Amino acid sequence: MTDDQIFKGTLEEFNFDDIHALLERWSSLAPSEHFETFFSLTRPQGEELFLLLTPKDQAEILLEIPKGERRSWIRLLAPDDAADLIQSLAEENRNDIVNLLDPKTKAEVLALMAYSEDKAGGLMNPRFVRLRPQMTVEEALRYLRAQTREEIETIYTAYVLDQHQKLLGVVSLRLLLSSPPLESVENIMIKTPQVVYVEEHLDQEKIARVFSNSDLTILPVLDEEGHMKGIITLDDVVQVVQEEATEDIQKFGGVEALDAPYFKINFLSMIRKRAGWLLVLFIGEFFTATAMGHYGAEIEQAVVLAFFLPLIISSGGNSGSQASTLIIRAMALGEVKIKDWWRVFFREFSSGLALGTILGLVGLFRILIWSHFGWANYGIHDALVAITVACSLIGIVLWGTLAGSMLPFLLRFLKFDPASASAPFVATLVDVTGLIIYFTVASLILRGTLL
Repeated sequence: MTDDQIFKGTLEEFNFDDIHALLERWSSLAPSEHFETFFSLTRPQGEELFLLLTPKDQAEILLEIPKGERRSWIRLLAPDDAADLIQSLAEENRNDIVNLLDPKTKAEVLALMAYSEDKAGGLMNPRFVRLRPQMTVEEALRYLRAQTREEIETIYTAYVLDQHQKLLGVVSLRLLLSSPPLESVENIMIKTPQVVYVEEHLDQEKIARVFSNSDLTILPVLDEEGHMKGIITLDDVVQVVQEEATEDIQKFGGVEALDAPYFKINFLSMIRKRAGWLLVLFIGEFFTATAMGHYGAEIEQAVVLAFFLPLIISSGGNSGSQASTLIIRAMALGEVKIKDWWRVFFREFSSGLALGTILGLVGLFRILIWSHFGWANYGIHDALVAITVACSLIGIVLWGTLAGSMLPFLLRFLKFDPASASAPFVATLVDVTGLIIYFTVASLILRGTLL
């Protein structure tokens, strides 16, 4: 299949496998090509693609569909997916689309929209298999068959509720099928204290962490009183995890988080999102130039010191970036909390000292060996220069490691995103302080000789 077939819409021979291939290309297409391609599909193909698109893309397509046909398309979606689509619409379009839903789904969608999109309540599906504890296994299976006609998202896990909709336990379809027909559900279910669940206002990142730690594919959502509100499946958070990871990676690179795929961001928006951080970092580097000017006399007296400036500066920035990345990721996974800052401080102090010593020794022997064999001329005080570089590396790598590891804690304490402690920001910070450390060490060791 050629690109022309996709872009121009000659898709009569598309099968569902091709729809997945088209989905991979979707983000690189212009909006006009989205509409042209979508309306070239047959109804079954269009439905398959529509269900796979992101809520934002679904909303764009839905608004292009003739008003008389929109009802059948919005009703393809489960309540949680319909809520996500509607929340992606502009305010003036939301009521029109909500009114296209059947009364039951409309009530469910409005209830979901009362939650924030990034909380468990906003991600959950309110349709799940419900059982009563006094049912026999035979009755439960018969009841389960009846409930599957109501577009339940999954039938593999059933939730046992009391008359007030409080969760009493969980029972799997497999367990129901393998239990005696006259056994009561209450006797075979996993009771509530052992059930892993999430609260309705839990943040999406923490939900993803619960999935990761529990190895489950479905989680019940409960309110504070233990009433069951819905379920979240693993696929509900996959997109969320991808978006969060993408945002963090962009921030690591010193870019304001993009709110759309790369090719969908217009040129001016891309410049705006990149220029802000670049300007901040550029202004930060002014201090580096200022520090260089302050030590101009030392550089004139000992030009050899300038040879090692890139080595010194990059080592501090690299060590800081390493530490920052490790701590930010540990925070995201819940492995490290603000109260652990002092443990991290002492751990990174030891790490920075060890890493600085390793680099310092390498730098020391490199200068001495190059000088000994005449591969470079560092003057008659080459040994002192080597010691200066080695001691500076120890101090700068230690400082870079501590700065990179502590900055995420400071940002978290100030209620900012720790990912903002990006590698470029840490590198810029360490550049300035690294120069100060380098020339301070040089003035102490080389005083009376080169300085």
